[in-house]
Amino acid sequence: MAIEVILPKVDMDMATGIIAVWHVKEGDTVKKGMPLFDIETDKAAMEVECPADGIIGNITAQKGAVVPVGQAVAHIYQIGESPSSTVISKAPELPVVMETRPNAASLPVLQVQVAFGQLLATPLAKRIARQNNIDLNLVSGSGPRGRIVAADVQAYRPAAVATPVLAPATAEQTIIPIDGMRRTIAQRLTQSKQTIPHFYLTSTCDLTTLLATRANLNARAPLAENKTPLWKLSINDFVIKAMAMALRQVPLANVTWNETNIIQHNTSDVGVAVSVEGGLFTPVVRSAEAKSLSAISNEMKDLAARARARKLQPSEYQGGTTAISNLGMFGIEQFTAIINPPHASILAVGAGIEKFVPVNGQPALRTQMICTLSVDHRAVDGAVGAQLLAAFRSFIEEPALMLA
Repeated sequence: MAIEVILPKVDMDMATGIIAVWHVKEGDTVKKGMPLFDIETDKAAMEVECPADGIIGNITAQKGAVVPVGQAVAHIYQIGESPSSTVISKAPELPVVMETRPNAASLPVLQVQVAFGQLLATPLAKRIARQNNIDLNLVSGSGPRGRIVAADVQAYRPAAVATPVLAPATAEQTIIPIDGMRRTIAQRLTQSKQTIPHFYLTSTCDLTTLLATRANLNARAPLAENKTPLWKLSINDFVIKAMAMALRQVPLANVTWNETNIIQHNTSDVGVAVSVEGGLFTPVVRSAEAKSLSAISNEMKDLAARARARKLQPSEYQGGTTAISNLGMFGIEQFTAIINPPHASILAVGAGIEKFVPVNGQPALRTQMICTLSVDHRAVDGAVGAQLLAAFRSFIEEPALMLA
């Protein structure tokens, strides 16, 4: 009896995947555990292993194909079996409608799953539809088994509204296709701005003591066998640690909102935005409050490198309660960031700028950094957000508090 090879769900929000490459071809003998193909999602590229020994056949999704999660892309046949003589037994989760196409003898049968008598939609999709007087029966779902998700409702346009026709690219234009990562970023940030009531708090942090502490610690870093330092701390490493310590000091801000309740977390799991080609990842430093600055520094270097190579595991970029977006290295002095659900906050970090400020009645040259905290008002009140930012500032300005 043949075994189906299905496209697995490797990410919590994954509805489809793209076949990046096949490592085998029709008729090859395969072994359980060997790589069959690679899939690309909006966040990662992952290798799919063979589920059993046998012969690969009936490959229905070629390189570049966009495939729904759970759909069969090939079958594993036992030696001596053939597609025409083998019965594939599988109890479908939903009723199956069989559609026969022209030249059915040479083409596989297309199986279409239909959810009879039930409209599949997420609670958020239903709420957005209700708020905008949209009939969900008119919306096409892009989620698993045709489930309607929030992005489907947000993208819905009545049939009477004509879709604008884009002019072809000219010599002065370049048309850039929207890939899965960019589309997901657009959907999530649109959802965030439309459904999360943001409020913003800004504070100016003095970096003078931190810069001296950083230079001292880097100068004292032990050397590896190849004579290179075991760590090189960045300002961002101090920012991650300070935010984690601030969350521990203000536990009412270390929360997430999930529509039915507020979840307070016992560890400070801090996401850090990492720019990659075509988008960004937000890998999470788990229990950052309990890690040393050198451990955070080395972990972030590893996470950032694998993020840029799209080699992160889903567990490494999912979850967390807050995030940090640092554009200081680009010379940006101040900005506001959009909250990345399910986080309840995000800290926008600007560049360290030297300025003359009054100290004991006299002008003194100090390095200052402007930080703006975006907060989800559903989960965190204004006073609590202010306490969080004040705690962060205290750790930044007195970094020895992070070393105690």
